[in-house]
Amino acid sequence: MSLRMVVANKRYSSWSLRPWLVATHFGIPFEEIPIDLAAPDFKAAILRHSPSGRVPCLIDGDIRVWETLAIIEYLAETYPDRPIWPTDRAARALARAVANEMHAGFQGLRSACPMNLRRRFARKDRGAAAGADVARIEALWREARARFGADGPFLFGAFSAADAMYAPVAFRLDGYDWDIAADSRAYVDALLALPATRAWIAGAAAETSIVADDEIDE
Repeated sequence: MSLRMVVANKRYSSWSLRPWLVATHFGIPFEEIPIDLAAPDFKAAILRHSPSGRVPCLIDGDIRVWETLAIIEYLAETYPDRPIWPTDRAARALARAVANEMHAGFQGLRSACPMNLRRRFARKDRGAAAGADVARIEALWREARARFGADGPFLFGAFSAADAMYAPVAFRLDGYDWDIAADSRAYVDALLALPATRAWIAGAAAETSIVADDEIDE
């Protein structure tokens, strides 16, 4: 096993979750290097592996790849036999577009609802920015499912990198009890039931560290 993946706390680290899910679901072997964000020296610990000082980071011999989408693309190139992206050209184009929109946006939802697998939160108004983000996300999901999702429960039928990019959103919508449409709820349930996702949840349940910056008052 040559690949190593530096990830942070499973309770909180949405960016770590995404490439971890891709590698785990597609059976790509890797050694996990966990970093505890609650540790006083966490920044130094990350910098020993990642030049950006952030997680995740993928290490393959002398190659270091940071940033989630770059890691996913590296995995797709290294394991071209795994259908990490949809095989259909039009579906793949849309999958990359929705994945990049997730990577670059939705700050309202991220700020109002930090990913937190330690707690569940009561439904309430999380603000206009978060609400607009959820509406846009549901529209993206609905378009992908309508055009390319007939062969399975995920955005493009079978699980792909695009679904991994939205897995933290599924955790947020579920954990903060968002009022979403029935088709969105079915997609969230499919993501949460994925064996790789269940493995991440089990890992989060075993953690004891609390990261204050990712906790919100209710």
